[in-house]
Amino acid sequence: MAVPRHLAVIMDGNGRWAQARGLPRVAGHRAGAESVRVITRECGKLGVEVLTLYSFSTENWGRPEDEVEALMALLEEYLHDEIGELMQNGVKLRAIGQIDRLPAHVQQALSYVEAYTANNQGLTLVLALSYGGRAEIVNAAKALAAQALAGQITLDQIDEQAFAGELYTKGLPDPDLLVRTSGELRLSNFLPWQLAYAELYVTDVAWPDFREAHLHESFEAFTARQRRFGKTGAQLAVGA
Repeated sequence: MAVPRHLAVIMDGNGRWAQARGLPRVAGHRAGAESVRVITRECGKLGVEVLTLYSFSTENWGRPEDEVEALMALLEEYLHDEIGELMQNGVKLRAIGQIDRLPAHVQQALSYVEAYTANNQGLTLVLALSYGGRAEIVNAAKALAAQALAGQITLDQIDEQAFAGELYTKGLPDPDLLVRTSGELRLSNFLPWQLAYAELYVTDVAWPDFREAHLHESFEAFTARQRRFGKTGAQLAVGA
């Protein structure tokens, strides 16, 4: 079984999972936090280098205020509760997105855990928070335009590598595999630049029910793919 170097996950279905059980939506988010714990641990054991989780999108700010507040409280709780396990497993935390839009107490918790885990050498866990892919691309374009206007770079120096260097994911490899839970067939504004050549795997399993066996199934499907990157030839098969 081949293991992706970088796994990206759209963690979908928390609300529907809760509603199907007659529970408030926040109960689904809390159950989903356990899946984050389990999948992070398993990815580390299997040798995944980077795990990026779509945790809160820019569009999610439009949800009911009480749900957003509950999500922010749950995020802060997760950060405080998991720091011991992150350290034990050598996990480095990194947050990407419009972090300045998050409540101050959440920003402080993120900064603390990022700094505390900065020297860990295992899995890099990336939380995409207040993240929007189109906004990320616009910000990168603005940054390069500002450098060009200031005479720091020429137009000829603006290429894909330079552009990638202005994205939130600077320094990280692009995802090899995208897993989306709960059956939806869209990217939902998640890493549109970085996912250009990623393999896609969609499961009907809701995120709160997603466990090690489901992760292994996604990796087995990934192993069977042939990643041609616009080329031909079986030599580019993942499992080769």
